[in-house]
Amino acid sequence: MTTPVKTVLVVGGAGYIGSHMVWLLGQKGVDVVTLDNLSSGHRDAVLHGQFVHGDIADRLILDKVFREHKFDAVMHFASFIQVGESMQDPAKYYQNNVVNTLNLLNAMRTYGVDKFIFSSTAAIFGEPEYSPIDEAHPKRPINPYGWSKLMVEQALADYDRAYGLKSVCLRYFNAAGAHPDGLLGERHDPETHLIPLVLQAASARRPHITVFGRDYDTPDGTCIRDYIHILDLAEAHWLALQYLQSAGETTAFNLGNGNGYSVESVIQAAKRVTGKTITVQEGQRREGDPARLVANASKIKQQLGWQPAYADLDVIVEHAWQWEHNHASGCTGTK
Repeated sequence: MTTPVKTVLVVGGAGYIGSHMVWLLGQKGVDVVTLDNLSSGHRDAVLHGQFVHGDIADRLILDKVFREHKFDAVMHFASFIQVGESMQDPAKYYQNNVVNTLNLLNAMRTYGVDKFIFSSTAAIFGEPEYSPIDEAHPKRPINPYGWSKLMVEQALADYDRAYGLKSVCLRYFNAAGAHPDGLLGERHDPETHLIPLVLQAASARRPHITVFGRDYDTPDGTCIRDYIHILDLAEAHWLALQYLQSAGETTAFNLGNGNGYSVESVIQAAKRVTGKTITVQEGQRREGDPARLVANASKIKQQLGWQPAYADLDVIVEHAWQWEHNHASGCTGTK
């Protein structure tokens, strides 16, 4: 029997993914404490629970938060996520994504919190050797961002063996979309994700969208990626939390729809959804862009019963367009 989840600490809960998770936990009746330094998140995106402005690098802040609350689990979304930046400034990524995460884990140990859900990434796999990618795929990251996430996954396995800290690592492919009711959406600054970039071109917030290469070994020559709706992703975290509450063992799940959509198909979907003209510029291939990244998510479907509710590309784009059209103008700033 699963023990009800009462209180959860969400680190990075003011960001894109974290804020949707905080909202969903609120819908489930869970008390939430959000800890966020607002370096890329937004205070107004935290729609439920208590907000604490602070950084997991600060042990004094962590001590205060853990002393004041009895947490059933911790969810961790507070990572730097830009692959290109990680190549230029690896120290920033190893410090925040690895060292600061260890600081958080050690605070959990001190205060007896032994359940942890980690926001990992498909970047741990590196260049795909086969597709779709399952959990057994070789893990050979090709950038510091991917390495930083894989290092934490290794640390979590060791923390379980030595200290009994149980964890679930959820390896996202491409989080996309927005809350269907327009409550929350994507506000990265700078924006690097394809769907919001295309929609910003549709709304004339940027002059064009650039397609980086049309000579890949795919049906239309453009890269194929696996887009997972943000609420489907949040639901997977909820199921992972239930799994740990039911004495589940430390594990990892790949998280995607299992459907690959090309860059060109995303642009065409955006044209259908918005009814707008979208100016496209042609660019050269970017180093390190695999032709195809698609998840095999059968493990989480079989073990946790997860099923995406918003798998259709047009629906994902429609929800993102609603956010872009109604809310994003004039906003800056999230994961």
